[in-house]
Amino acid sequence: MAASGASRELFTEGVSAVLHSWPVLQIAVDNGFGGVYGHQKADWMVDVVQQFFHDNADLQRCEVEDFISELMDQEFDTVVDDGSLPQVCDSLMQMFGQWQQGALQQLQHTITTLTQKKSQRAKVSAPPTQSDDEDDEDDDGTQMMECESSGPSVSRTDPPPPPPPPQGEEDGWTVVRKKK
Repeated sequence: MAASGASRELFTEGVSAVLHSWPVLQIAVDNGFGGVYGHQKADWMVDVVQQFFHDNADLQRCEVEDFISELMDQEFDTVVDDGSLPQVCDSLMQMFGQWQQGALQQLQHTITTLTQKKSQRAKVSAPPTQSDDEDDEDDDGTQMMECESSGPSVSRTDPPPPPPPPQGEEDGWTVVRKKK
């Protein structure tokens, strides 16, 4: 087993690349599922996962899945059910295998590939605001929304009023009494 500090750092970098390129974790962090310290929790998760691999010999994928699933649930209130967790665990186990065998160049190539994929990730941002010279505001200062209709126009009618309640049920309750 590779034991040098530099190679262990390389495995940690690999865990970081896998977890930080995982859309589920990124969505949880970006949307505050982990609270105000979501970014720190994600970084902490990298350390905990790499330590989990080092502390446990002969890990099975299901054990890694259970561990990461529990971390996501406890730290980000997120249940991972999109099918991506087994893929993440396979990547982690592959990297750990490369690290154990001393295939550090191959491990570095895998990390580089994941890092490039992460940088290509699409970001969702708010649309740009309009300049003040465009008049999309009503007289009271509220913004008007422009909508385009692409389908047939549908008019809305109010539903008919409900029928009046029967005698003795004006408040919606029916009184049931036992006969003597």
